[in-house]
Amino acid sequence: MQTVSRVYDTYSQAQSAVNAIEQAGVPAAEVSLVANKYVSEKCADVEDVSKAGAGAGIGGALGGGAGLLAGLGMLAIPGLGPVVAAGWLAALAVGAAAGAAAGGLVGALVSAGTSDEHAHVYSESVRRGGTLVSARVEDSSATRIQSILDSYDPIDPVARGAEYRKSGWTNFDPAAPAYRPSETEIERIRRNRAV
Repeated sequence: MQTVSRVYDTYSQAQSAVNAIEQAGVPAAEVSLVANKYVSEKCADVEDVSKAGAGAGIGGALGGGAGLLAGLGMLAIPGLGPVVAAGWLAALAVGAAAGAAAGGLVGALVSAGTSDEHAHVYSESVRRGGTLVSARVEDSSATRIQSILDSYDPIDPVARGAEYRKSGWTNFDPAAPAYRPSETEIERIRRNRAV
């Protein structure tokens, strides 16, 4: 099995990517989505973190049923604050599946096979309003699933990391306050590039 991850600037891009890989045969149980709660139209007004996200039962509470997007819920991930999330990676990020040592989105991504550098950029991108989609796929399907995810215009982690470093960023900081974009920025992110 391989993990394929991509971050999208808009929640709608990520939704489309999730739908496409599920239609391509990736089971919902093998797909995860983590989005800044302020850019998801589904949960932008939700203020409370789900009790399901706080407990060890998060894996069952998120991502089951009729497709991943039907299982979205709110939870807190260290360094990101409240997020809209579903799936196995979200469970790993809150530490429910592998203990506190693997907690946090960077740790979850690295333990799933993402490079440390990309894990930091992906986590910071989610903190700043992006949406992460990850899928665990058979080795024989990895190239096909990567191609599907790439067709929804994900960020380039190398270019985005360079952009962040120009403003003084070095690595994702789980102690940094959760990012809350302005209402204008939220609307811009939601409208950005219709898929």
